[in-house]
Amino acid sequence: MTNKPSIRIGYGVDVHRLEIGYPLWIGGVQLESQLGAVGHSDADVLIHAICDALLGALSLRDIGYHFSDQDPKYKGIDSKILLRDVMQMVTQKGFGIINVDATVILESPKVNPHIDQMQVILGELLHVPSSDVSIKATTHERVDSFGEKRAIKAYACVLLYKLT
Repeated sequence: MTNKPSIRIGYGVDVHRLEIGYPLWIGGVQLESQLGAVGHSDADVLIHAICDALLGALSLRDIGYHFSDQDPKYKGIDSKILLRDVMQMVTQKGFGIINVDATVILESPKVNPHIDQMQVILGELLHVPSSDVSIKATTHERVDSFGEKRAIKAYACVLLYKLT
């Protein structure tokens, strides 16, 4: 098909265990919480899911392929740095972002009061207006590891377009 539209969709998901003594970063915002996400980096599930969605849209594998948890240079790294690096890949491939749609699954603390701030931070990193970054929050109604406050999960979907 020679007149194929130059748009791409990508999907990402990330999960981290929650434990006492770790910070809880979501969408570039640190939330006050007794439980934080455990990971090699700062374990920001929302940013990780967005990175995976962007990489997937470009057929560039996943975040672990580019930023291995076996590499000490990524130990404790701010996930916003990873997203900046992924965005460089997006622009190098000649694409821009139309929009992002994401969902965070966390029993507590409540994510909704922080969504506006997350949208601003992510919009800047993604080079789009904050209104093009949709973030939703939900719980698992006290069911399974997410509802029992043992884990956090995020899903993200991105739509890219080919720059002229």
